[in-house]
Amino acid sequence: MKTMEELLHIMSRLRDPENGCPWDVQQNFRSIAPYTIEEAYEVADAIERNDMADLPGELGDLLLQVVFHSQMAKEQGLFSFDDVVAAINEKMIRRHPHVFAAVEFANEADLHTNWEVEKQKERQAKGTQDRSILDAVTVGLPALKRAAKLQKKAAKVGFDWPGPEPIFDKIQEELEEVQQELAASELNPKALEGEVGDLLFAVVNLARHYKIDPEQALRGSNQKFCNRFGFIEQQLAQQGINPEQASLEQMDALWDKAKSIGK
Repeated sequence: MKTMEELLHIMSRLRDPENGCPWDVQQNFRSIAPYTIEEAYEVADAIERNDMADLPGELGDLLLQVVFHSQMAKEQGLFSFDDVVAAINEKMIRRHPHVFAAVEFANEADLHTNWEVEKQKERQAKGTQDRSILDAVTVGLPALKRAAKLQKKAAKVGFDWPGPEPIFDKIQEELEEVQQELAASELNPKALEGEVGDLLFAVVNLARHYKIDPEQALRGSNQKFCNRFGFIEQQLAQQGINPEQASLEQMDALWDKAKSIGK
């Protein structure tokens, strides 16, 4: 039977300075962090594809990242894998008093308030007292998800549109500012980037008001684009044409055909 102890032993062997894998040995927290993020997305991708046969392997890859970081920390005398497990065990018990301590909450809103209070206590214990309610939103989140979380935090103290209707005007306003930058006598790439960012932020606000996860929505659109462009490539191939040889009009017509058949 494959055990957690075996995985920890494998990681220890891989990091052995004399007999381990040269690539694994030379890694550090910073160099491994991008792989950790990538593996989390691989898990999300398997779930999105509903590929339950692939999901155990992807979860294993993500677990390996936790083990990798833990092994490096152990080598430096910082903490061990057991410390990681102990920390999450303690946190989950403390954050769920309604499950583990017979505490009762009147409704889900009170439950969520308690969750936020516990998180704030954790930040205070770490000596990271927030100067702003927005400080609690992780900087390293994907930009769309972070935008939604920032807006949600601000909305909790009343800084929000009264409804989704004014956001359409805001989106139009931001779009016009993008157009103004493009119409300038001399293009300012940094200013244009800022205006496009403001436009995206406004669109995220619209999604939030309709309880749409913007990250999920864009993933869906990405996949839709892949499906439709794949259809274009397939149809062109049947005509003996490469996409590079096709005209934009030909590809547009095939795009419309892909839409009409539900691609």
